[in-house]
Amino acid sequence: MTTSPRIPGRRFLHSPGPTHLPDEVLDAMHRQPMDLADPRLADTIAACEAGLRRLADTEKAELFMYASNGHGAWEVVIENLLPPGSTVLIPGTGHFSDSWALQCEALGRRTIRTPWREGEPINPQDVVDVLRADRERTIVAVFVVHTDTASSVTTELDALRAAIDGADHPALFVVDAVASLGAAPLAMDAQRIDLLVGASQKGLMLPPGLGFVLVGPAAAEVARRNPAPRFYWDWGRRAGKLPYQKFCGTPPLPLLMGMEASLALLFKEGVDVVHARHRLLAGAVHAAVQAWRREGGVDFFCGTASARSVSVTAIKTAAGIDPDAIRSLARERFQVSIAGGLGPLAGRVFRIGHLGDLNAAMLLGALAGVEAAMLSLRVPFGRDGMQQAVDFLARES
Repeated sequence: MTTSPRIPGRRFLHSPGPTHLPDEVLDAMHRQPMDLADPRLADTIAACEAGLRRLADTEKAELFMYASNGHGAWEVVIENLLPPGSTVLIPGTGHFSDSWALQCEALGRRTIRTPWREGEPINPQDVVDVLRADRERTIVAVFVVHTDTASSVTTELDALRAAIDGADHPALFVVDAVASLGAAPLAMDAQRIDLLVGASQKGLMLPPGLGFVLVGPAAAEVARRNPAPRFYWDWGRRAGKLPYQKFCGTPPLPLLMGMEASLALLFKEGVDVVHARHRLLAGAVHAAVQAWRREGGVDFFCGTASARSVSVTAIKTAAGIDPDAIRSLARERFQVSIAGGLGPLAGRVFRIGHLGDLNAAMLLGALAGVEAAMLSLRVPFGRDGMQQAVDFLARES
């Protein structure tokens, strides 16, 4: 049996999920499990529930957690809010809005999708037009992907809340914040978000496997009236006080212990400081890409600067340049793991994740690895990208 030679040091992880895990989280997850009657387990769950509500800035919403990834949390939303055959509006953001729509349709719900304009955020007027045309008020909810990690585009939520209000429509405002919670500001109550969807593997600095929903009063009432059969995904069955009830079975103890630690880290740093750190690191990446793009080999996928995510940057390559070759070389030779294109962007972009447990030095290492890969592959790019990133960090820090 042959084995690969050991490579010294640590491979940099710069995908938009899973993300780098802090040592404190790893240490917490290494602890032995507790029996389900141990009061320490109830305390850990309570700390996670309080911390997630605090991070989402809500006092009104109920929290329900699931042993699942983000797609499982999507199904929680579908099965609890949408009666079979009912209609949901899903504004186009690319791969992830399409994926959510396909999941709804596979489960017997009808979707209306607004057009996706590549590299652009959701157009609020598209939402207004669809809702105003729904004179029978058949649309139950508007499902919005806040940050689509495939395209790295973030849509401004206040504009979409205003669009629903402007159409004078009772549809629920449901937001997928999987890629933004813990990286960008969210205020669930103030922004009048009826339901917020989250997952563990991005800004919360945990492995995948823990999905959750924060359910406001209007969404809770819609779910209460929904006759759709459901069991494991039914959040009504998770309203008990016992750990076994809250998870419809055995809780994912290591993830909960890790979440308690990760939330403590976020609050110790300060949520506003965390958000500022993400803006800073994203700005450094954007400064580098702005320099790289001058030679025509690569460019921003998101064409609207104000919509570029603080979580991830998608970088498109010119015809004849294989983004997956850049990714492979960056990972295998230079020990920097970045992400590729998904869905319609497969083979067209590579993506640099810059969320979670990261600092400036880690980010500069990632940018250097990407530059080295592009240089090795003779990709034409502006050679002062690293310098522009350093200058940005020195100026803005």
